[in-house]
Amino acid sequence: MSRPWRNAALAGAVALLLGGCTSFADTVTAPTSATASPAPAPAGDDASCGERARPDPDRPRIALDFRLADDLRTVTGTQTVSFTPDLPVEELVFRLVPNGPDVSAAGSRLVVDAVRGDDVAGSGYELLGASDPGGAYVVELDEPLEAGETTEVELDFTLTLGTGEFERVGADEGVSWWASGAPLLAWEPSVGWARDPFVPVSGETTVSPAADTTVRVEAPADLTVLMTGAQAEPTAVDGEERRIWTSTEPVARDVSVAVGRFTTAEATTPGGVRVTAGALPEAEPTAGELADATVEAIADLEEFLGPFPYETLTVPQLPDYGGGIEYPSSILQASPSRQVLVHEVAHMWFYGMVGNSQFRDPWLDEAFATWAEAVVNPSSAEDLEPALGVRGDVGVAMDEVRTQQQYVAYVYGKGGATLMAAREAAGADGFDAAVRCYVDATAWAIATPDDVADALADLPEALEVLGEAGALDD
Repeated sequence: MSRPWRNAALAGAVALLLGGCTSFADTVTAPTSATASPAPAPAGDDASCGERARPDPDRPRIALDFRLADDLRTVTGTQTVSFTPDLPVEELVFRLVPNGPDVSAAGSRLVVDAVRGDDVAGSGYELLGASDPGGAYVVELDEPLEAGETTEVELDFTLTLGTGEFERVGADEGVSWWASGAPLLAWEPSVGWARDPFVPVSGETTVSPAADTTVRVEAPADLTVLMTGAQAEPTAVDGEERRIWTSTEPVARDVSVAVGRFTTAEATTPGGVRVTAGALPEAEPTAGELADATVEAIADLEEFLGPFPYETLTVPQLPDYGGGIEYPSSILQASPSRQVLVHEVAHMWFYGMVGNSQFRDPWLDEAFATWAEAVVNPSSAEDLEPALGVRGDVGVAMDEVRTQQQYVAYVYGKGGATLMAAREAAGADGFDAAVRCYVDATAWAIATPDDVADALADLPEALEVLGEAGALDD
């Protein structure tokens, strides 16, 4: 994710922290990853890792039905979840991201109105440091669900879209958007439910599995919907006053939706990825220019990360708040910056395909996306160089950073700079091959720092750099 503060704040945060801010405790120890095979092959210029890991056939199945009110400020919805755990469970836990302090400050709020299911015994909120009514919604089951058994629940909810700043959910004149706008299944395979607290720092704190997902959005007919997944042509309802838009994404950890008076343009990469970009009236860049820039970014990143993870990518251009927010096969772009665009496209590999606990190991998506951006854009690499001197661990958890400046400097700045330094120490060809092994081996799973260490096992120079920066456990 690139927020309005990201590019502007990085240099300032690095400068302040170089002045002597004390480091935090050692990196939180992460549980062993349940990564699918194949395992990374030995690193080297001619490294071969075999096929990319496939999604779990027992992954959740999620159907989302959103209805945007005519005022463009309220979304009502229903989510149907079919869940098959790989561990015994007695409850289902859903994270309510819009109630986090960084999102709800703009007036956003997510409320669960009702829950249904044959196995449901009760339900209620947990605060987790979030705003009212809470940061999680827990559905109790009438009897334990064993590993491999399946349950299905439906949740009705109401989402209020805040205004005044760029966040995951919001509204501006003639445009609305929501990402993580429904109760998010907070499951980490082979680990269990994630009940991590919300933090005042503006950044993600979620973990969620890749899910076979369908999305339905009903909105005023004069507006265009751009969202996660491969979209079908809209159909009219209520005469000609409203339309229904649908999409499918078989491996979505979460979804985003943008609704506005978008002019759209399509472009296709040489590998067959269909890019759809949208621009609001009189906005720059145009939809066509944004689509072409996105295709270029995909091509640049595929050169060292391998094939793009999704068949489609939608990029709605929101008002120029500065920054962007990534979601599987969709980017909420709020900056004309090409650097921001490349960063967000890189997140399709790091977070979208290679998942992570964004609370426990935020560097696994943000530092890797920053690194990939720097490989593509030499100017970004130059900006990162001073961050190597920051006093603090790259591998901090979200509750170990006290300020926004520390978060940016440790995770983005020092994290990206450390990966660039590891690449230089080990040699670009060998390092890039090892990272691609890591990407392919942990595809559609939840990666941990141990997976990174395994992929780099034959590159001791890289491991030393990452270890000294506090990215890996000793």
